[in-house]
Amino acid sequence: MKAVGLFAGIGGFERGLASVGIQTEALCENDPNAQVILQQDFADVELVGDIRELKQLPRCEVVAGGFPCQDLSLVGPNVGIDGARSGLIKEVFRLVADKAHSPDWLVLENVPFMLWHKKGEAIRFVTRVLSDLGFRWAYRVLDVRSFSLPQRRRRVIVVASRKHDPRTVLFGDDAGPQDPIDDGQVPCGFSWTEGRLGLGWAVDAVPTLKGGSAVGIPSPPAIWWRSTGQIVTPDIRDAERLQGFRSGCTDACFPHARKSSIGARWKLVGNAIPVPLAAWIGKRLITPNGVPSQIVAKPWDGRVWPNAAYNEGKQVLAVEISEWPVRRKWVGLEQFLRYPTNPLSSRACAGFHSRAITGKLNFAPGFLSAVAKQARSLSVTRNVRRLRLQAIAKPIE
Repeated sequence: MKAVGLFAGIGGFERGLASVGIQTEALCENDPNAQVILQQDFADVELVGDIRELKQLPRCEVVAGGFPCQDLSLVGPNVGIDGARSGLIKEVFRLVADKAHSPDWLVLENVPFMLWHKKGEAIRFVTRVLSDLGFRWAYRVLDVRSFSLPQRRRRVIVVASRKHDPRTVLFGDDAGPQDPIDDGQVPCGFSWTEGRLGLGWAVDAVPTLKGGSAVGIPSPPAIWWRSTGQIVTPDIRDAERLQGFRSGCTDACFPHARKSSIGARWKLVGNAIPVPLAAWIGKRLITPNGVPSQIVAKPWDGRVWPNAAYNEGKQVLAVEISEWPVRRKWVGLEQFLRYPTNPLSSRACAGFHSRAITGKLNFAPGFLSAVAKQARSLSVTRNVRRLRLQAIAKPIE
């Protein structure tokens, strides 16, 4: 099978598909830093920068891409599917509308917020256009932790085809929910940039890796080590591994280390598609697993979009299925992380603590006191260091 990668990023989809034997024939990605990585790792593959300049698809069986989520995410302007970035999905539809160059399979990825934002405006638009173009479609929310990566990353995967049944790809595997048990000892991850309305709490895992701010400031997740009480952030090399890439993969576009490069690397990693997730999809594209006879599906009631669904003509049927397609040996944070962590700054700890105590969230016992303690201790250390430097610099009278 041959594939085309749209909105390729640093090649998560393409690496996963390649691992099961699906070769990428062409790539489309407009981020200059991501292009450097793609040109290095897919040197013989044609690379187009702007999808709007792609006139037609080359011959292929699979078109895959995670179309931009910035306009659909919980953070950002939330302008919806008509935003300048997320609205580029319309270019995908333009390309696959040409039946002479249409793939056997279309695979799309985005954030689960698209199911709720503006009453599911985005998923309604995507599925309606697919139906109008003659595609059968199915979608399912999947959790990356299913693939033994300690990152609580939930994503909507849409699979569509004019020739095949997409349910055989998405619904053939179901391991049931496998959430790690909080025994009060394992470390927990959270988003330190939140605290008032959300937390991104993850037991023995980190919350969803993010691309950082619009001005390039990295926002790595935080980890509360219960054994020491410390609040830390993971190294960028472990963040790459948390997405299924090799450590150091994004360093290729920054031959000369500089502080600003870390923010750019977090952006690339946070926007990537996890490689094991793509590999599972690729495996099912090659060898569909059938539609289990025990699958529970019923007509959608038209209210909140379900976590999994498919179409029969114009009808939408909701599917009862877990977010964990496979069951693999769990690897927690203590076993997974390889590189030294960094303490979360006193300023970040103090800001999070301030938001948390004014919010209405429930926290694990001892968590907020650990955050407050680190905010105080790091602040004291910084002040002592400043006073010492002032004393050294003071002229002798």
